[in-house]
Amino acid sequence: MPEFCSCGAQLVPDALFCHKCGKPARDIPEPESTGAVPVMTIQPVYPPVNFHNRVTVRVALMMAVMATLLLFLPFVNWLAAGFFATLLYRRRTGYLLNLESGLRLGWITGVLMFVIVMVLITMSFAVITAAGGLNALPPEAKAALGPRLEEAVKVFQSAPAVAEMLVMYFMFITLLSMAGGALGAKLAGRGGEGPAA
Repeated sequence: MPEFCSCGAQLVPDALFCHKCGKPARDIPEPESTGAVPVMTIQPVYPPVNFHNRVTVRVALMMAVMATLLLFLPFVNWLAAGFFATLLYRRRTGYLLNLESGLRLGWITGVLMFVIVMVLITMSFAVITAAGGLNALPPEAKAALGPRLEEAVKVFQSAPAVAEMLVMYFMFITLLSMAGGALGAKLAGRGGEGPAA
């Protein structure tokens, strides 16, 4: 090994580089390659979309309440609830939902919407019954509510009709919300790459 660098500086014994100019003081042998270095990839584990996941329940409940407030837009509000639940879940967690998780989030949103709608319907009929029924309502209120309310009251007087109505509402609300969740997961997946839950 030389004692002086080409720049004129005296080299420190066993130095790899010149302390003045940084030039290599000697040849450094390349390490021998033993082939491809195995790389371990760890797949991240994302929380499942179910009723045990607090973020899932909060997002689904928020969308269920908002869709119930838009009750004057039947079918559209149920579809939109599932769709926007997937987008809000992505915004809150950063996880892209795959199709299965989008369907599951839509179903949870639909179940919560069904419960809210049934509670509102039950409360409405309880208030009307406590007030003396439809006959006790003033004529203006009857006109405002229309003949559909009388038909609904008749439905609630028959157990098979109530069961049929509950099944129909449950199917419509959950299926449309699931369709919205699947659509939201599909469209959000096209928007960018990210982890899929």
